[in-house]
Amino acid sequence: MPIYEYRCPSCGGTSEIWEGVGTRRDSLECKHCGNRNLEKILSLSHPVKNPRPKGTTCCGRQERCSTPPCSSGGTCRKD
Repeated sequence: MPIYEYRCPSCGGTSEIWEGVGTRRDSLECKHCGNRNLEKILSLSHPVKNPRPKGTTCCGRQERCSTPPCSSGGTCRKD
């Protein structure tokens, strides 16, 4: 289920709400004051970043391995 952010026009609070396919708008309420007249606000997603430094492979080499993946049988082909 996706999470949406809503702003309450009464108290100004924001609420993150898990919203399923069948969720009715009138069933949502502000987590701060209980108001049911919420406004959906645009949320920015956070992309997953690659934990490896730029320019390295999964085994730590600077150059690309000859055949991916760079490991075989649980051992790295790195020389």
